[in-house]
Amino acid sequence: MGSTNFGTGMRAADGPSRGTGRATAAKLTASRPKPSLKKMLPEVWKLIKPYRMLLAGSFLIMIVNRASGLILPASTKYLIDRVMGQHDIGVLPWIVGAVVTATIVQGATSFILTQLLSKAGQRLIAELRTKVQAHIGRLPVDFYDKNRTGTLVARIMTDVEGVRNLMGTGVIDFCGGVLTAIFAFAYLIHLSVRMTLLTFVILVIFGVILQKAFSTIRPIFRERAVINAEVTGRLTESLGGVRVVKGYHAEASEANVFAAGVNRLLANVISSITAQSFMSLASTGVLGFVGALIMWLGAHQVVAGRLTTGGYVTYVMFLAFMIAPIAGLVNIGTQLTEALAGLDRTTEILNEQMEDSEPTRTEVLSTIDGDIRFEDVRFSYEEAKEVLHGVSFESRPGTVTALVGSSGSGKSTIISLVCGFHTATSGKVFVDGHDLSHVRLSSFREQLGVVLQETFLFDGTIRENVLFSRPLATEEQLMAACRIARVDEFAEKFPEGYETIVGERGVKLSGGQRQRLSIARAILADPRILILDEATSSLDSESEAMIQAGLQHLMQGRTTFVIAHRLSTIRRADQILVVEGGLIVERGTHDELYAAKGRYYDLYTRQHGLEANLFLAPGEGDSVLETATKA
Repeated sequence: MGSTNFGTGMRAADGPSRGTGRATAAKLTASRPKPSLKKMLPEVWKLIKPYRMLLAGSFLIMIVNRASGLILPASTKYLIDRVMGQHDIGVLPWIVGAVVTATIVQGATSFILTQLLSKAGQRLIAELRTKVQAHIGRLPVDFYDKNRTGTLVARIMTDVEGVRNLMGTGVIDFCGGVLTAIFAFAYLIHLSVRMTLLTFVILVIFGVILQKAFSTIRPIFRERAVINAEVTGRLTESLGGVRVVKGYHAEASEANVFAAGVNRLLANVISSITAQSFMSLASTGVLGFVGALIMWLGAHQVVAGRLTTGGYVTYVMFLAFMIAPIAGLVNIGTQLTEALAGLDRTTEILNEQMEDSEPTRTEVLSTIDGDIRFEDVRFSYEEAKEVLHGVSFESRPGTVTALVGSSGSGKSTIISLVCGFHTATSGKVFVDGHDLSHVRLSSFREQLGVVLQETFLFDGTIRENVLFSRPLATEEQLMAACRIARVDEFAEKFPEGYETIVGERGVKLSGGQRQRLSIARAILADPRILILDEATSSLDSESEAMIQAGLQHLMQGRTTFVIAHRLSTIRRADQILVVEGGLIVERGTHDELYAAKGRYYDLYTRQHGLEANLFLAPGEGDSVLETATKA
């Protein structure tokens, strides 16, 4: 089994700018389309469909729960008119018994509903987070180029949180309130048709106003999630790059950028609070107006003998049961609106096309020899900004191809295309004669090993990081890979040995130790195609000499690509491609290119003259040499 991607590590010069500067950070959000409730309903149904039987059972329990909750106000009429008015004390035990029984039933059903739906809501969140993370993990590298890590973390962890209200307490309160209002309305019609119809008309008008208000507030909640995710993204970057921040004494600058984002988030929250306050004000006004209307009409009906005193008290209590859920829709609706906004953004992520989902990717490569061929490949990260201009070459199985050239020439972009991280804008990349754009990348990358200049390690043990490329490897295979990569020399000196925790991104290890771990990981993967991107750049000359044997062992029988490696590897390469401005300007062996006295000769002699002090790779010392020459 080969290595999958250990982190792209492609240098910014060859790719698009990630835009993490202050100017970009100040513009934390872009305009998003207003989410449509009608479009979201199918997504809601898709989400809760697996729980439909649970919801149906819960709905039946909810009917019992809400009906039992109305026994108390319904009994008031008989308590006032018969017990207190007619002194019929024999009815009292029946009234009290009915109330006690209804209270027990209501309490038991409430407990059952909370247990069923709240737990189901939390399970739904866990399932959705797992689904979103798995989906994001299968998206192309281009997606990661356009989205901050912290933003994606917020989408996985925060955006789905509100979905529990579509399944848990939010839906209980909403559906329960509607049921109570329906039951109460039916009984109010029985008591007084005139008063009930007048009240109903007022509440319908209020409902229309609420609907308009929620359609206005929904985009605010969506934008809040966007701002929160991007502020979190910037914070994640800042914390991850704390050494750079402190090294340039930029703590105050980062604090200002973060404060600007927090203030935008605060402005969004305040706007939503203002909208909610106006809705609460409107609901309070409606309650007061309806209460005054019922007092006026009810008093006249009691005096006229069309309604008893007990009937009036019961009417008022049932009216409260009908109006209270409607008034509560302000809070419940806010929760559901926030949930829909989060679901909208989650759906947006899930609709992103995965790498292997393209209909053209049908070929599965079970095994490969490693023949890589580029035919007139052109590539652009952005429209009208072509990075590669018709690159053509072939790397045969078992050979070493070195890519040299100045920084930003396109070397890492070529490697990115070899790895399948990006797809050629035009032209074709072939693997053993198969067009890579038609190959399922999961099968191809199982036979790909990558050792990058910027080594990425997980916050785990040395053993776990080496085994990352091949989790089922035996202990003997693990130890062999560590010996070849010289990992054993430092790992066995630690008190915990291979169980030593390396820290986030391997911060507890030196650069050379991290690089050795990365090489051991690639050796264990046993790939058919090997990518070495400045694989020994973090090693001193003594460590590099020690590890060259490991690299030679790793390259045997594999198609190897080396980016601007040090001279010891480049000189032995089967072919050297000199890349400048997105073009291959020279190609050949070291001796051929050196004898031609062209661009490679220029790069080589510059490095050779500086390596005693700088130990640079070809093309990487241009600016330094020019400065030194002028001096």
